[in-house]
Amino acid sequence: VGVVMMLALMVGVHFSAYLAHNDFLFGGMMITAVAGYLYGMDAGRGYFSSATAGGVIGIVTALIGVGVSVAVLRDAQQNVIPLFTAVCVLTAAIGGLFGQMSANIRRMGKR
Repeated sequence: VGVVMMLALMVGVHFSAYLAHNDFLFGGMMITAVAGYLYGMDAGRGYFSSATAGGVIGIVTALIGVGVSVAVLRDAQQNVIPLFTAVCVLTAAIGGLFGQMSANIRRMGKR
């Protein structure tokens, strides 16, 4: 889900100056946070596992998205890669934590 949404964001940034100026970083952060959240909510294996897997999801999603933006579409410079990836890893890990919290709340309701 995260990779498809990130690719859609990068294509949108390529064709829209408004998205490129205002939503490049924020959109990437939201996409990776939601992907981490969905994993944590679905797996529900603990806070550490959800945060770690969310971080891995953030790395993969961010590198694919910014790689397409830099190498294929030529919209961004290479110096954007470390910052974009680091921010997306952090937000995806936090999304994983909130997903685990959601999984715990869902389990409490089934008792």
